[in-house]
Amino acid sequence: MKHHEKIGRVGRQSLSILARLGRQELATLLGIAVLSGGIWGFIALADEVIEGGTQSIDESLLLALRNPADLSDPIGPGWVEEMGRDFTALGGVGVLVLIMLGALGYLLLARRYRAALFASIAVPGGILLSTVMKMGFDRPRPDLVPHEAMVYTASFPSGHSMMSAVTYLTLAALLIRVQPALRLKAYLLILAILLTLLVGMSRVYLGVHWPTDVLAGWTAGASWAALCWIVMRWMQRRGQVESEESWSGTE
Repeated sequence: MKHHEKIGRVGRQSLSILARLGRQELATLLGIAVLSGGIWGFIALADEVIEGGTQSIDESLLLALRNPADLSDPIGPGWVEEMGRDFTALGGVGVLVLIMLGALGYLLLARRYRAALFASIAVPGGILLSTVMKMGFDRPRPDLVPHEAMVYTASFPSGHSMMSAVTYLTLAALLIRVQPALRLKAYLLILAILLTLLVGMSRVYLGVHWPTDVLAGWTAGASWAALCWIVMRWMQRRGQVESEESWSGTE
């Protein structure tokens, strides 16, 4: 009887290991798909923007968010406009720096020192890429409607959209790699996606970006986050970054 129980236990353990390996491979393929799709989407979108193929839909969507009788007035009551400014601030440099420092503090307190080092390189690297891309494309800002927020740089891709995607999605991708609980993984990812979407939509609502600027920022930022997730996963397998299995050993 004990012999049969031992065989059954070993069999269940083997099936559990195989199922886990299957989930890991599926997750890796999903990450590669997001990276590949994001790069392809950004290139296709940038090509259309350069050729002027998106100008008509950009103008239509931007005007749809304004009062036809007064283009200086975004649709909705005043509190909606104020919320738009609040949401857009979530993609500002000052807020993103605070978020980044908070995440690094969490990783350091959790003794995820190598994960913290990886994050301190990955997020600033994505923000630097965003700045270089804006300088390279140098697309003018929308001039159809008055801007409801201060702007200093070119329009494509949206810096706020890309930087928020880079920061929130990359940090979420890194944090879920050192967090064993599935419900917390899902929570972090959903929260990061929600914040990224709110920032991007607020930029169009405030009239400081064309919709395609925001879409480009989202795709580029998501691609960068997927790349960071894949690299960190690879480094964890090599033992160069703390894995989620080591969480239980943290005090």
